[in-house]
Amino acid sequence: MPYAEGRVIHDADAHIMEMPGFLAGHLEAKYRERVTDLQLFPRRDGFQSRIADAERARSEAFDDSQIMLAKNWSALGSWRRQDRPRSIDLLGFSSQLMFTTALLNYSNVLESGPDHDLAYAVARAHTRHMVEFCSVDKRLLPTGYVPLLDFERTARAAHEAIEAGAKALMIPSRCPDNHSPSHVGFDPLWAVAQEARLPIVFHVGGGGVLLEKAWFDNGLPPVPDFHGGDDNFRSLDYMAIGYAPMKALTALIVDRVLDRFPNLKFGCIEQGASWVPGWMRNMDSAHNAFYKNEERLQKMSLKPSEFVKRQVRVTPYPHEDTGWIIANSGDEVCLFSSDYPHVEGGRHSIKRFEVSMDTAGISTAQKQRFYCDNFVDLMGRGLA
Repeated sequence: MPYAEGRVIHDADAHIMEMPGFLAGHLEAKYRERVTDLQLFPRRDGFQSRIADAERARSEAFDDSQIMLAKNWSALGSWRRQDRPRSIDLLGFSSQLMFTTALLNYSNVLESGPDHDLAYAVARAHTRHMVEFCSVDKRLLPTGYVPLLDFERTARAAHEAIEAGAKALMIPSRCPDNHSPSHVGFDPLWAVAQEARLPIVFHVGGGGVLLEKAWFDNGLPPVPDFHGGDDNFRSLDYMAIGYAPMKALTALIVDRVLDRFPNLKFGCIEQGASWVPGWMRNMDSAHNAFYKNEERLQKMSLKPSEFVKRQVRVTPYPHEDTGWIIANSGDEVCLFSSDYPHVEGGRHSIKRFEVSMDTAGISTAQKQRFYCDNFVDLMGRGLA
């Protein structure tokens, strides 16, 4: 019996747990010595034991009842692509939008560095890696990565990623050093995605460091993170998780990118959604307050919040009050996600979503949008 049953559910966030050496076969030879496993796996405490767990999981028969309980490298299909079809069967999802794990933070490091050649080379390797892993099952939808460092190269990278088989284009939410993500020089990027009917997506890790280290130097003992012993994701980090995509999406809306490309969809993945209702109201307030003096606001065909409902989709965490978020942002905005096989996705995500939605009086039709229809709308031809 699959974990999810009784309705069609699309998973807007799932991951590969890469192993050392995974990028070598995809990265052009001249760059391989410059991209090491030490850079791709910087948090190495206990990493060898995780690899041992992965090897043991491969050699032992997997207990189907553990499909939502086993996490990271121990999870079925997390790093061996041959096992992934079985994991989807056990999960019961109709599709999974797939993301890297190891390259999320490293790609952002390259975005803030001086070597643009390396950044775009790693982006190409990222896309090849994702497409190859996902090739074992049509239910796996690979994301391609597109840096925002150079207008012409970005447009070319988008074309290449789509031709390679990417079903969504992931861009950083971090603002490039020398221009806004809403710069008109990126219009060819938006145009090629809209023409291909594929979404642009943001993912956690693409916004850079959530909070500077000084915020955690409080004279008190270190706080274990969500995983129980790392420094990757703590309560303060969570409170800042929406800042980068909020700023990026605001720029794209206010500078009328969504207005000029009305059929282009944006996904905000694994960055929570509790911030979304207030952000939508704040943008409408800014629209009212600055309308008189800003021609770009006067030219907008919709209110900012209406662009969000038409073109932006977000994934709440299971621990958030999803029913309240839907009630205050609109039926069109929220997406189901499992974050499989990451710990952050929880072990009983559907149950937690259901409790929250039932408490808020979310209807069957609204749930249908959350679990299925909004994802279909986001993915366009990428799901077909």
